[in-house]
Amino acid sequence: MALPLLGWLRRRRRRPPATRSRYPWLRPLLALVLVVNLSALGYRLSEGWDWGDCYWMVAITIPTIGYGEVEPLSQAGRLVTVFSVVGGLVVVQQTVQSLLGLSESGYFARRRQRRFLNWVHTMNDHVILCGYGRIGREIGDQISREGVQLLVVEMDPERKEAAEEAGLPVLMADATLDETLLEAGIHHCRSLVAALPSNAANLYVVLSARGLAPQCRLIARSDSEEASRKLRLAGADQVVSPYVAGGRTMAATALRPLAVTFMELLAGTDCEVEEFRLSDDPALLGDLQGRTLQDLELRRRTGALVLAIRNPETALVNPYSYRGSTYGGSGEPELIANPGGSVTLAPGQLLVVMGSQQQLAAFAKLLGSALVSIDAMRE
Repeated sequence: MALPLLGWLRRRRRRPPATRSRYPWLRPLLALVLVVNLSALGYRLSEGWDWGDCYWMVAITIPTIGYGEVEPLSQAGRLVTVFSVVGGLVVVQQTVQSLLGLSESGYFARRRQRRFLNWVHTMNDHVILCGYGRIGREIGDQISREGVQLLVVEMDPERKEAAEEAGLPVLMADATLDETLLEAGIHHCRSLVAALPSNAANLYVVLSARGLAPQCRLIARSDSEEASRKLRLAGADQVVSPYVAGGRTMAATALRPLAVTFMELLAGTDCEVEEFRLSDDPALLGDLQGRTLQDLELRRRTGALVLAIRNPETALVNPYSYRGSTYGGSGEPELIANPGGSVTLAPGQLLVVMGSQQQLAAFAKLLGSALVSIDAMRE
């Protein structure tokens, strides 16, 4: 009998302190609650007061406020008072010291972080934004304006504070680590934007994200053509250079201002532009296989407008740029802008469609099993 008991005591001694109590603040608080209730019960039994008077007496006795007795105390009541004062001072002191020690050790901060991570794990179809610098702030404002859930991953305390002031949830961690991307929900997000100030950091993020979630849509920032090429090789679906994009936008605005601001004009309406990608499997297309836009009457049946169709034979660096003089391997143009009714649907095509949310939902329902994914086209 003694040997099993000795072994149990040794195992208890070897256990780390952190595993002995999951809630280290609970014991001192329970002790305080016990002293308060025992004191109130003592007054109830010794003096016969109602519970309100009993607890009021405890409330002015334990902190030694000294408002005076509710009624003259008996000998037993005075003993209860002594117990309340001595026990209260010891327990309150131990409770305060315990809570201060937990606060200094970072216990409450870790609890808040754990609750935040549990909430992050419930996010779905959100956008992960790695980096909240000047470009990241603009990206965050635009995505938030669209009503899409956004999670910022940032290590810099000042940028983290700026994101939180903007009302955005922030995961303070290194975005280049696989563990961080998993915590951010890489497997159930709609896309990831790598907007870190370093090309190397963005490359690490893209490599990690592509290895963890091959189907995730990745958008990366680059500062040079060489970095853009490496980011695409690493698996980025879209690479944006702020300087190149800004220069092209300014030049295009000087020549075609209305066309350049088209997406900005849409932002003030209920219209959206989305990409509908068709399956590469002809069997999944069903009745849609080989049918023309005129046969399907998509505009009449859904109200949505097909702006362009990209054929699967050509992989464009920018799928929204139209260069009519360049052709893919099958003789079809890289992007059929403003397609006519004679254009037929084929496996692997990408349809760029404009309409309200209800119209786009009806368009997706019409495509049925032929639809692989839907991606919002944001500017």
